[in-house]
Amino acid sequence: MTETLAAADDFSDRDAAARDILTQNDRGGYTVPTDGLYPYQWNWDSAFASLGFAEFDLDRAWQEIETLFSGQWDNGMVPHIIFHKPDPGYFPGPDVWGCNGPIASSGITQPPVALSFATRLLAADPEAGAARFAALYPKMRKWAEWFLKWRRDEKGAIFVIHPWESGRDNAPDWDDAMSGIDPQDVGYYERRDTQHVDASMRPTKYDYDRYIWLVQRAKALDWDDAKVAEGNPFKVADPTMHFILMRGLRDLLAAGEAQDLDTGDMAAQLAELEAGADALWNPGMGYYDSYNCNNGIWSNALSNASFLCWFGGLDAPHMEQHLARVLDAAPYGVPSLAPFDPRFDAKRYWRGPTWGMMNMMIGEGASERGVALGEEVRKRTREVIGRYGFVEYFDPMTGAAAGGKAFTWTAAVWLAWAGKEG
Repeated sequence: MTETLAAADDFSDRDAAARDILTQNDRGGYTVPTDGLYPYQWNWDSAFASLGFAEFDLDRAWQEIETLFSGQWDNGMVPHIIFHKPDPGYFPGPDVWGCNGPIASSGITQPPVALSFATRLLAADPEAGAARFAALYPKMRKWAEWFLKWRRDEKGAIFVIHPWESGRDNAPDWDDAMSGIDPQDVGYYERRDTQHVDASMRPTKYDYDRYIWLVQRAKALDWDDAKVAEGNPFKVADPTMHFILMRGLRDLLAAGEAQDLDTGDMAAQLAELEAGADALWNPGMGYYDSYNCNNGIWSNALSNASFLCWFGGLDAPHMEQHLARVLDAAPYGVPSLAPFDPRFDAKRYWRGPTWGMMNMMIGEGASERGVALGEEVRKRTREVIGRYGFVEYFDPMTGAAAGGKAFTWTAAVWLAWAGKEG
């Protein structure tokens, strides 16, 4: 396997720069992912931000998650975007979503890393965090139960009803389901993302038309969970969501027991998710994968989400050889898609680039399960961020910066994990 990148560079100034980015992107109780491109609070971006703040301001870290849960819907769903302040130039804004939550928001969720990260804030100072964790605890349990009620298929796998819900917007995992959507009536719109970032690094218009069509469909159904899922041409079982929810339930259960809080039937729910993970094993390819719930077609995509199995708590020894192959092919961390896949595109969003926060979950999970390559993933993440900056994502073959600049979660990942010596 390729050796670790040279570690001789002096990255001693990176901690201060990372803290500055978090501070600059702070909007008072919540952070934006980056100025301009993403002007609101994004769900899993915000959770990662809390880990960054925890390295130098634990109170502010708690505020980040508390503000996120201030947008929780009555049914337990925590939206993927919360529109705290108007920004008329952003599309799709609150009028396009047409939602009825306590704060203007989108109508879909995102991977629930906040469930796990709240327990890390508690662990950082159990005495100071006990009351704040206890206040969040029933809200977090309600969110987890919403997933189990409305986002679990008959095989036990967690599915998504929109590519944005997965957090991996234009991954090849969605190609089959997206091909079944005819967005002819979607209408005219102007995207903001391609005004800030080179269009070659973003989802195509083909993708975006279908994103908006799915939003319009759900809005017409008044965001009724049952109606939105029923007959939805986009319903895909997703390793990202499944493994992160598994991790969240496990962490909540352990913290709830330690704090003498009511854990209810969380142990049984966790066992069901662990059993449901078997549905995500693609026997033809020999790795964890996504599949179209409507027709059973596998994505056949060895993605960075495939390696979240360890973060979810599985041993998954067969995945080690796949990680070794991917790291052999890509020197700058774990790419969104294996470079030997013909659909690989080194710079286009979730079809190839390396993401620091995915690397963190892969690396941490692997190390926790005794997989030596977990530390290799951390070292490579340290090198690529140290050399190329706190950008949204990176070319996994060259390390070149890509996407938005001064990015919150990349800075947070540096402070909480990548920048630390093993």
